[in-house]
Amino acid sequence: MSSVKIPAEFGKVAVAMGGDAAEREVSLISGKAVLVALLEQDVNAVQFDTKDTGIEQLKAMGVDRVFNIVHGRGGEDGQLQGALELAGVPYTGSAVLGSALGMDKLRTKLCWLGAGIPTPRWLQLNSAEDIETCAKTLGFPVMVKPALEGSSLGMAKADDIDQLREAFTSASAFACDVMAEQWVEGNEYTVAILAGEALPMIRLETPNDFYDYEAKYQTNTTQYHCPCGLSVEQENELKALSVKAFKVLGGSGWGRVDLMLDEAGNPQLLEINTVPGMTGHSLVPMAAKQAGIDFKQLVWRILETSLMQAREAK
Repeated sequence: MSSVKIPAEFGKVAVAMGGDAAEREVSLISGKAVLVALLEQDVNAVQFDTKDTGIEQLKAMGVDRVFNIVHGRGGEDGQLQGALELAGVPYTGSAVLGSALGMDKLRTKLCWLGAGIPTPRWLQLNSAEDIETCAKTLGFPVMVKPALEGSSLGMAKADDIDQLREAFTSASAFACDVMAEQWVEGNEYTVAILAGEALPMIRLETPNDFYDYEAKYQTNTTQYHCPCGLSVEQENELKALSVKAFKVLGGSGWGRVDLMLDEAGNPQLLEINTVPGMTGHSLVPMAAKQAGIDFKQLVWRILETSLMQAREAK
């Protein structure tokens, strides 16, 4: 249930979108959808492209809060959150620590390891010399990932050592830590989280090797199963595990947890997203719809998390 009844309670809202990271175009699509949804509900909302507008200009605009929908570096990694906190402007989603940890796949793994959260085995690849070690330690196939990118950018499956070398070179171009993760055979799921509660799980099915950028945004071959096909008991257990994994990293407000069930039926958590997509192909709106929350209601309830954050800061 919504706690805010009238749009004026939000004051003036800047919808932060765009930025200059690799996910800029997706962020602009998400941001414009959010902006339209707010305006249609009579919220006093304006566009705020972080590539073009600084925090000083934001303050000059008389903004009361920010709906952050900047995907990737600069918007999802704690940088924007820190700037907004220094400026005294409340915002949606996770705070600085949760954003920074959630964006970093490598540090996510280390935190989950300490908390006993099940996650596939992995190895950090610091240089080409680590390729042989990776092959011997993890075997094949493996998934290679740049640690600080979202939307599956720079990710590649490697079935042999030559593909591993190629994948490492490609991922290194993103100028961040690179990791290799043991390949998991099984079904992939995602758990959307809104105000601390898990929404219905979605099972993803794609003809591609994995749920990559193309499967997420460019094709219509991906199938989304919601209900996900699990028993109520098993789904509730996985939802509780996902909420725990999200909170372990300091996640708050809203977000998404991606996981797999391996062939033995054991959960293997992959990563979290603290500023998930809000496009026509995005998963959080799908899960919300299954829970009886339409897109406009979802946007409203995400914006409410900025009020919760403001109260917690006092």
